Amino acid sequence: GEICAFKIHGQEMPFEAVVLNRTSGEGHLRAKSPIDCEVQKEYTFIIQAYDCGSGPGGTNWKKSHKAVVHIQVKDVNEFSPAFKESVYKTTVTEGKIYDSILQVEAIDEDCSPQYSQICNYEIVTTDVPFAIDRNGNIRNTEKLNYDKQHQYEIMVTAFDCGQKHATEDVLVQVNVKPVCKPGWQEWNKRIEYKPGSGSIPLFPHIHLETCDGPVSSIHTTIELQTSYIGKGCDRETYSEKSLQKLCGASSGAIDLLPSPRATTNWTAGLLMDNNDIIFKFDGKQGAKIPDGIVPKNLTDQFTITLWMKHGPSPGLRAEKETILCNSDKTEMNRHHYALYIHNCRLVFLLRKDFDQADTFRPAEFHWKLDQICDKEWHYYVVNVEFPVVTLYMDGTTYEPYLVTNDWPIHPSHIAMQLTVGACWQGGEVAKPRFAQYFHGSLASLTIRPGKIESQKVISCLQACKEGLDINSLESLGQGIKYHFNPSQSVLVMEGEDTENINQALQKVSYINSRQFPTAGVRRLKVSSEVQCFGEDVCISIPDIDAYVMVFQANEPKITVSGMDHFARPAAEFESEKGVILLPDIRIVSTVTKMEHPVDLEEHDRASKPVVLEDVLHNLDFCDILVTGAELDPEQECLELDRVELQGKHLDATNSTAGYSIYGVDSMHNYEQVLRQIRYRNWYTSATFDRKFRVKCSELNGRYTSNEFNLEVSILHSSTSNFMDHVNHMIVEPQFLQSVHHPEETSGALHNSVVPSVATMVIILCVSILVFIITLGVYRIRTAHQHSSADNEGSKENEMDWDDSALTITVNPMEKYEKPHQAQEEREEEEDDTEYEEEDTTSAESDEEEEEEEEEEAIVQKGDKQNATRQEQLEWDDSTLPY
Repeated sequence: GEICAFKIHGQEMPFEAVVLNRTSGEGHLRAKSPIDCEVQKEYTFIIQAYDCGSGPGGTNWKKSHKAVVHIQVKDVNEFSPAFKESVYKTTVTEGKIYDSILQVEAIDEDCSPQYSQICNYEIVTTDVPFAIDRNGNIRNTEKLNYDKQHQYEIMVTAFDCGQKHATEDVLVQVNVKPVCKPGWQEWNKRIEYKPGSGSIPLFPHIHLETCDGPVSSIHTTIELQTSYIGKGCDRETYSEKSLQKLCGASSGAIDLLPSPRATTNWTAGLLMDNNDIIFKFDGKQGAKIPDGIVPKNLTDQFTITLWMKHGPSPGLRAEKETILCNSDKTEMNRHHYALYIHNCRLVFLLRKDFDQADTFRPAEFHWKLDQICDKEWHYYVVNVEFPVVTLYMDGTTYEPYLVTNDWPIHPSHIAMQLTVGACWQGGEVAKPRFAQYFHGSLASLTIRPGKIESQKVISCLQACKEGLDINSLESLGQGIKYHFNPSQSVLVMEGEDTENINQALQKVSYINSRQFPTAGVRRLKVSSEVQCFGEDVCISIPDIDAYVMVFQANEPKITVSGMDHFARPAAEFESEKGVILLPDIRIVSTVTKMEHPVDLEEHDRASKPVVLEDVLHNLDFCDILVTGAELDPEQECLELDRVELQGKHLDATNSTAGYSIYGVDSMHNYEQVLRQIRYRNWYTSATFDRKFRVKCSELNGRYTSNEFNLEVSILHSSTSNFMDHVNHMIVEPQFLQSVHHPEETSGALHNSVVPSVATMVIILCVSILVFIITLGVYRIRTAHQHSSADNEGSKENEMDWDDSALTITVNPMEKYEKPHQAQEEREEEEDDTEYEEEDTTSAESDEEEEEEEEEEAIVQKGDKQNATRQEQLEWDDSTLPY
């Protein structure tokens, strides 16, 4: 009658039933192990009750009927929401409001709908123009701007319906892309160029964005704008005459606007640009070309060349602006030939002189070109092959559009005046004056009588040393057409395929072949036109404005060196060949570069300059100038055999002020020519010495050398025998070995004497001679103590010779001397130094003065190069009788 057990029927149910009261049959159903809703939400099983009538083997008890038990597991909010992705990314176009940019999604592992559903999403990041709805859709609340911000990063969290939020927020990246704008992409505004780099690509990664437009052809123009530099592009700033030699032009060109120098001083009063080959005319200046520079009769063939930069004429009524004019000097005002500008037209006037045939002939030739007034540099060549006149501008031929005929000029004996920048008005005015002034800039104005120039030479003369270039023309492809202008400053490319144009433009490069280019900015402009199928121009491509930054080149240091002092007998100067002035002159150029050593310790790591010697480049002139009074053409001159100039790009001019060698050529060729210049003096009795100064230049004076000074002494008959012997002894090659130091600007030669018995005998003789002369000088000074210092000083340096190789060796054990004796000798040496500082000459030469000059010259011979030498020459002479 009692209940002893409950039994559960089912597969491994995690429940058990226990009897609480057998009599009443009350029991408990309980779990044997933890129940997890996420593993199983509900259970269904059968339970039966058993009485206590069981036998020993558990048999014979009675069972109740089967009862079905159904259990549902109640959920606990134990899990937090988690997002399906670790990062969400999307891209949107600027300027739009989107309903949904992207959707984020989170999940919850709880089993019940209450705790497993995501009821809300929220943006954690503040101050962002985005919002999110309950379903995880993100939208922008305002229009996005690519220029303002390229990318947004926002953090988002999620909540389940039990308000439990996600343990980790999720990152959402929103990239903003600009509205598709057609144009060139991936190019740099600044391109850096180091001198010597050769050719460098301008836009190595450039490509064109067409926004999927139906493109049929692309036309692109790349322009290198260098008008800010001198003559339109960074040419070698050599004179036009030098360039004509380099380009193989016919000889005989006359430079009408040369750099102002002693022999070409008519341009000294003109305004000049940064370098002295560009002349500015402000409407107030003109230059008269001296008579004899240009022949009066130019014949039927001649060429005029010039660089010109000119803008519209000032004032309401345009006046004629004269570039070159040959007019009557006095009485009349006839223009024989002229080149001028009038109303932006270039006009060439050529009035032939009257001859046997009194015929109507062409006299005025007109060209109308936009470039004449565009304020840019252009190169003009007027080739006259009468009656045909041809104009070349920037290498392109132009025929005159208007030719006016006129009668020949009647003969007269009036002298003519050739002028530049204005025309000389000699008649019809009370006072002759300039008229028809030019406004603008001119450079390299030359005239070549008797010959016209070839197209090849004209192209060479106006060619740039810098410009645009294309790397590997072979790989441009079949569909690309390209064209350069003559100066290679403009490149036009055309193609049908966008990818081909991209590759072609990536190969466009900048090249500068100058060794020392002008540092600064070169502006670049790329303009493009795109045509689409069936339309003329469908896409507008913005221009590219960029620039090439050319860095400063390492500047060369030009050093002229050689023997700076020598003496020769008067007979050699009076001989037919004279004396070679610069037998061992040497010109070297060095460049200092900074190197950064890496093997030093940190505190010692510094930039150390390293001198690179013998940098080869060209020179454009070397002048040998006479220091002091100019040469007297009645008795002396500088000479050079013209044969020495053959085969070189060199020319030379001679005057009483010196000798000038000019032309663009190597330092070696300049050395060869300078070593052949001779000095002759066929009346040497009035001259005791001559001083010269040598100076060389590169790039028309942009880089100049040191001033190398040379002193030449003339030995007269009273001293020539002894001096000739000593001078030959000094420069005798078997006793001397020259050691050259290019870094020394003084140019002194340092020589070492090879000792021998003969040398020691000579040194002993010279030592005794010096001692006797020293005593003689002392007595003469005492006798002439009331005479003026100027008269004595005027003869100080007349008898000097090159003693750089003379070394006197004395026994150091014989250096003892009396104190008062040493003091007297030191005072005597100080007196000599005072006299040496004076630099005057005298033509008087009586016997006593010559003897005194000889003695003084020998005493002073060691002073100039070794200040300590005199201390070694002192010895005790107290025991010697007078």
